[in-house]
Amino acid sequence: MLREREPHIERSPVSFTVNVARLPQKGMPVRIDATEKQRAELAEVHELQQVDSFVANLLVAPWKRNGVKVTGRVQAKIVQSCVVTLEPVENKIDEEIDSVFLPESSKLGREGFGIGGEIVLDAEGPDSPETFSGDLIDVGALAEEFFGLGIDPYPRKQGASIEASEEEDAHEAEEGGSFAEKLREALSKK
Repeated sequence: MLREREPHIERSPVSFTVNVARLPQKGMPVRIDATEKQRAELAEVHELQQVDSFVANLLVAPWKRNGVKVTGRVQAKIVQSCVVTLEPVENKIDEEIDSVFLPESSKLGREGFGIGGEIVLDAEGPDSPETFSGDLIDVGALAEEFFGLGIDPYPRKQGASIEASEEEDAHEAEEGGSFAEKLREALSKK
């Protein structure tokens, strides 16, 4: 009989697992200050020119009976490529982290998923709890998720504009119009 292979799980460059089986009542502070190698890996994974700094200050605390609450901030300085000029653009990331984790066996995690149950989602409200198995939670991977959310998807260098210049407009007029106009004309002839 063949054994099933475990699916390949990619580790976060800033992976930091915490044993949540015996957390202090007031919680356990965790600080992740990425090394140069980790910052290079983050830059590669998130398609950035570079990550100059990455710091996550977290508090991992018990929540309700068997849950875990992770709160804190992830702050970073990154360099991206401008979507217009491709020149370097420096940006800062400052994201608040507030997540709840429940054991897979928890009833709280399954509420509302039964037959006929409804789930009400509030876009401005807290995220629904994530589940975990065993005694470990990778709070570094969580911090990386929030880091990713803070990356500007369309960074622009100050003053960069997508608008066509007057010279380009004049050239298009000399050539017989824009591509869109040529396409409309060709389609109308059919």
